[in-house]
This record gives sequence, structure tokens and C-alpha cells, in this order.
Amino acid sequence: MKFIHCADLHLDSKMNSNLEKEKAKERKSEILHTFERMVEYAVSNDVQAILIAGDMFDTKSISATTRNTVLHSIETHSDIHFYYLRGNHDQDNFLSGLESIPANLRMFDSAWRTYEEADGEITVSGMELSAENSGSAYVSLVLDANKFNIVMLHGQESEGISRDKAEVIHLKALRNKGIDYLALGHVHAYKKEQLDPRATYCYPGCLEGRGFDECGEHGFVVLEIDPATKKYTHEFVPFAYRRLYTVEVDVTDCCTTSQMVERTENALEATGCEATSMVKIVLNGMLDVECEKDPAYILTRFQDSYYYVKIYDETTLKVNEEDYMLDVSLKGEFVRQVMADDSLNDEDKKVIIRYGLQVIAGEEVQ
Repeated sequence: MKFIHCADLHLDSKMNSNLEKEKAKERKSEILHTFERMVEYAVSNDVQAILIAGDMFDTKSISATTRNTVLHSIETHSDIHFYYLRGNHDQDNFLSGLESIPANLRMFDSAWRTYEEADGEITVSGMELSAENSGSAYVSLVLDANKFNIVMLHGQESEGISRDKAEVIHLKALRNKGIDYLALGHVHAYKKEQLDPRATYCYPGCLEGRGFDECGEHGFVVLEIDPATKKYTHEFVPFAYRRLYTVEVDVTDCCTTSQMVERTENALEATGCEATSMVKIVLNGMLDVECEKDPAYILTRFQDSYYYVKIYDETTLKVNEEDYMLDVSLKGEFVRQVMADDSLNDEDKKVIIRYGLQVIAGEEVQ
């Protein structure tokens, strides 16, 4: 029997932290469509159950389009069981107003609830953690060791730092409980580790990266379980429509924007960014204070090559004082005056010198 384990879809995320209005709207729709594509993948690959381990939605204000699309996907695939355990971003209003919950949608609440698959040989148990029940959650979990036991939870593993007010999952307390697969949600990067000699725990990561803190591959996990032997295989499936990259470009000792463009081209090629990608280019390294640098042009140079590009300039400046000590020009006098000002720190001096030299040269201040 095949299961998909996914989490942290964050449907209806506003997507406006990087993108302008139209692209944010487009990206929001793409993420919703990825959910539909995942269900289509399940149909094509004989997946019989989908585990959604929290944060299917990003906000309590779910749009009618998102709500209806998700419900339509569930209702029109009645042969697939959808296990939906709500996370710290999810609200109760997804199903509000319905006369009845779809028969193939299996929900959880504040106490352990267990469902059966494969004639009872596989169980799926889950609890929605809160401040009220997290203390007793581990003691009250009782499983039949003769079955293949999947347990679903949403929260931050105890070794990490919780964010967004999610509850902490104490992994140590779940060891030797008869768990075979601990299906977790909340951490946005794929992670699979051994919990105890029998159990594995896994965060599938988010289905689509939304910001540059979520670079790399994203998708879901496919489990194929043999109910008779209680053995299973585990595969991470990259599935995101777009991939996000942070590309570090060392422009040390470049004297011109053209040289920086060339180094950026080489870095992008080495990274393998696709045309559909969202890319953050980070310029770093040390530059001479008089170098010609135009980050706006570098952005223009690459913005048509990818879906979205942003530039971060994290370069530092160097000033060779000896080059100006005997310079009798206005430039030399300016540099000496700034370098002699004890009220300024070294970094401020470099920035002031750079701007001043641009003004003296009649250049536009960058």
C-alpha cells in the first residue's frame, strides 16, 4: 500500500515579501495547483492515502477558490483517504458550512485518534498538539506492536527551536512506543532520521519554497508498505513547480560592473539555475573603494533570464591609504581628511570615501 506524506503546503500564502502584486498572485495560484498535481500524482501512481501533517493553509482567511479547489480534489478522489492533521497555521473554518465532511477525509483532534488501513494491518494515529494536551500526549499513546503504526504530529522536534508558536515534539518520549513511521510537519526542509531501532521519523519539508530561506528541492515522501511483512520503502519526490536559489558571487578585486557580471554569469551557470527559478544573487568579497559597481545594472542584466531575481550587495571596501598620501588633488585631500577623522569607524570611513569620490568624479552616487 502506498502513502504520500506531505506537510506545510501553506496554501493562500500572500507571497508578497519578494514578489510584486501580479507575480505574487500568480505564485499563490501555482502553489495551489501543486496540491492538485500531487493528487494527480497519487492517482497515476496507485497511492491510496495522503498524509497532510499540518499547515495545509497559511492563514485563517481562506479564499473561496482555495477552499473549493481543495474540497473538489478530495471529493472527486473518493478512493484516496486524505489524513489531515491541523497545524499551528490551520483554522477550523476550512469545513465550515458543509452539511457533511467527505467520507474520505480523516481528521484528528486534541486526543489520539486512530484509523485503520489494509484490513487493520496498518494504523494511522494522530493528535493535534496544544499547550493543554502536550504534557499527556506521550503517555496516552498506545499502539499494537503487531501492526504497522504510522503516527502523525505537527511541531518542532525537541532538539530545535520552535517558531510560530508551534508545540515542541519530544522525540525521546516517543521512542519504543511501537511506532514504525513518525510523520511530522512544521520543519520546511526534508529530514529523515532514526527514532529508535524500529521507528523512523520524517519531516517531508514544505511542498513549495516560498522565500529564500526555503531554497533547494521541495516535494513530498512516498511510502510503500507491505502489510504482510510490515516492511516499507521510503522515497523523497522533488515536486515543486519552481525552485529557489541563493547564489553567492565572489567579486573580490573586480574593478568594473562588467567584470562582476561575468563572475555572476559563471556562478549562475555552476549552480544550474533554471529559467523558472527564483534567484537571489549575493555579491560578496572585497572591492577597491574606487571600483565602478552598479548593482542595479547587474539586476537588469539577469532579471529576464529567470522568473524572479533580486540582488544583495554584501561587498566590503578597502582603502589603500598609501595611494592617497602624496596625492595633491582634491581627491587625495578628501581621502586624507576622512581617514584622519577619529569620530568615524573604519567601515563608515570607507563608505564616505566611496560616495565622496563618486561625487568628485561627477558620477551618480550608487
